Amino acid sequence: MASSPTPTILTVLALGLALLCAAGPAAAQNCGCQPGYCCSKYGYCGTTSAYCGDGCQSGPCSSGGGSGGSGGSGASVDNVVTESFFNGIKSQAGNGCEGKSFYTRSAFLNAVRAYPGFAHGGSEVEGKREIAAFFAHVTHETGHFCYINEINGASHNYCDAGNKQWPCVPGKAYYGRGPLQISWNYNYGPAGKSIGFDGLGNPDKVAQDPVVSFKTALWFWMNNVHQVMPQGFGATIRAINGALECNGKNTAQMNARVGYYKQYCQQFGVDPGNNLTC
Repeated sequence: MASSPTPTILTVLALGLALLCAAGPAAAQNCGCQPGYCCSKYGYCGTTSAYCGDGCQSGPCSSGGGSGGSGGSGASVDNVVTESFFNGIKSQAGNGCEGKSFYTRSAFLNAVRAYPGFAHGGSEVEGKREIAAFFAHVTHETGHFCYINEINGASHNYCDAGNKQWPCVPGKAYYGRGPLQISWNYNYGPAGKSIGFDGLGNPDKVAQDPVVSFKTALWFWMNNVHQVMPQGFGATIRAINGALECNGKNTAQMNARVGYYKQYCQQFGVDPGNNLTC
């Protein structure tokens, strides 16, 4: 028969247990992850499902349930956005287009790694729909990857002088640039801060670095569009350009986006779902 632990040993064990209990919550409260990383349920930063899945506390968490037996893992972006798919869009742009050599699949895949929640959080079908939706809007905004800069964009400043958090820099213009034609100082400022460039002082960076360009589009998407995907493609139109196109304001433009979305869903072998218009 083993002898009972001495009081000293019991005291040490009790202290150890107390320290372990205290360490758990403390670690979970001190993530401070860099942009694009998830804070796991245990308080550590990372981008894999172990960090962004069940219990994820902050960042691009992917634990959103879903159906289809995927467990919320969504779709493999690398496998869905093939070279053939990407270049199939770009091939429809004229040879004189500025974006013809600027936009590349490798730049997109490089950028999307910073946003692991993209096309994740639901079933594989839902993931493919999100990819189709993203590229439908990109196709429409850039004219099949033709434009990097907004047409006649230099004639527009897009400065909200009333926004004191993201003040405009004199001499800089915040017209549309990149795959989703990010505009306005209140988008350039926070996008730059999140991605790691001076969005207010150097907005031209979006038209000069293809990875940064795609990151701004994905930043906007994950902050404004990703969460409305379950509501249908129409909700994504409203999130991106609803004030100008929804509720009958520009039916032709709205239908053009829907057409691209349905085309890409067909290419991916998924049903486009309901509520396609706004």
